[in-house]
Amino acid sequence: MSRSAFRDDAALRAPSPLFDRPAAPAGILSSNTGFLRALGTISVVLLLVLPFLDASRYTMSIATSALIYIMLCMGLNVVVGYAGLLDLGYIAFFAVGAYTSGIFTTVLGWPMWAALPATVLACIIAGIIIGAPTLRLRSDYLAIVTLGFGEIIRITANNLDITGGPSGIHGIPTWRFGDWSFADGFTLFGLEFPQRVVFYYFVAAVVVLVGVIGAGRLARGRLGRAWKAVRDDEDAAEAMGINTYIAKIMAYIIGAVWAGVAGQLMATHLSAISPNSFMFLYSALILMAVVLGGMGSTPGVIIGALFVSLAPELLRDFAEWRFLIFGVLLVVVMLFRPSGLWPATAVLPWLKKRRPVPPATAGFMAVPPPTANEDLETVEGEESR
Repeated sequence: MSRSAFRDDAALRAPSPLFDRPAAPAGILSSNTGFLRALGTISVVLLLVLPFLDASRYTMSIATSALIYIMLCMGLNVVVGYAGLLDLGYIAFFAVGAYTSGIFTTVLGWPMWAALPATVLACIIAGIIIGAPTLRLRSDYLAIVTLGFGEIIRITANNLDITGGPSGIHGIPTWRFGDWSFADGFTLFGLEFPQRVVFYYFVAAVVVLVGVIGAGRLARGRLGRAWKAVRDDEDAAEAMGINTYIAKIMAYIIGAVWAGVAGQLMATHLSAISPNSFMFLYSALILMAVVLGGMGSTPGVIIGALFVSLAPELLRDFAEWRFLIFGVLLVVVMLFRPSGLWPATAVLPWLKKRRPVPPATAGFMAVPPPTANEDLETVEGEESR
């Protein structure tokens, strides 16, 4: 009898699973994904209802600035939260977007919607120019170099004639489509929507659709998994075949585009920009919002951006003490929530207490062993050889 009980050319059959895998829960209270989708839907509804509750100029201005902060933080979250690249000069791309749109609309006379592709292209070029040499560095060295590039952009804008020098650019027009512009507003069902409300709706749509959904989709895709692998261990990711340099520069370019679009929105919102609007302090605030909310977490970054942008306004009644109170609140949050207000690994409290359900064995489909006749035929065939 041969050592092998089966022929070499016998068909191999993979064993079936021992049990059927249960479907992933998708309910609002039974999964993180379902809860976040419901929370996002409620947030969008509140976003659209806010102008009907309070459409004052102050409220709309603060809300628009908060949404632009969310756009900025979502872009930095791609760089810091997903790819793990410590960037201390992120405000440079914000300045590139604001100045590009301001130059194209005031000097060249382009409409704001036509300047948007130019802004995106300028941010891509800036991301390549700044990221190509710096992303070969790591950790503290990368942070120092990006800080230097951020200051270079601000000083350059402060000394060029086309950027207006220290005075900046003034009279930046609002969005115009043909004969109608945001400054005209519109009336719908007897309700008048002035410029501030129309622009608020526009910023809300851009932030929700482009910033939040776009960054979330990228994080769950193949490129997002490469970013997370580079963030966790760059050497191991490179050993597994990931081109870490391309992954990092893609994160840098995408973050630059997000910041450039936010810069164009801010230039339209304020109608004037100057180099003082792009100091290192704002890069630190944006990074603080990402770390405070939870790096790599979409809801956490949104919460952090809202906290950093709205807390000083909510504390305005305390006059000169408001920044001290704001700093104390930041320290308290960092002490009690070191991983962020809503970290990427957060699990809903009511799901932590749920016991795991053992898998059902009803789907057991083991491969049946060969019969005695099959064994005998196989052995006889081997001996005849």
